[in-house]
Amino acid sequence: MEIWINPACSKCRSALRLLDAEGADYTVRRYLEDVPTADELRQVLDRLGLEPWDIVRTQEEAAKELGLKNWPRKAANRDRWIAALAEHPKLIQRPIITADDGTALVARSEEAVRDAISRS
Repeated sequence: MEIWINPACSKCRSALRLLDAEGADYTVRRYLEDVPTADELRQVLDRLGLEPWDIVRTQEEAAKELGLKNWPRKAANRDRWIAALAEHPKLIQRPIITADDGTALVARSEEAVRDAISRS
């Protein structure tokens, strides 16, 4: 499994501690340094079963500057949202865990992290 993290994020650090405590086999991706491409974001969104606007951190400064709250949340605008996430990775909700069974989760709770572990 892979976990996308921002080391400054307390939820990410908590998820890593739980993964370590459970002896999980995982890879860390610091997505602010190793920025996901638009194609990678599409793949993760498919695995999450979510749309790009579902994983946007709307309180980030970049979201406010882009006016994301006013962007249409429709399939026709999906690529525009994905491009914004690829260009401004700080907007991506975290942590995201891609499980070995092909699914993914936004792992902001202990339950979600345990769910990801059970899928791998």
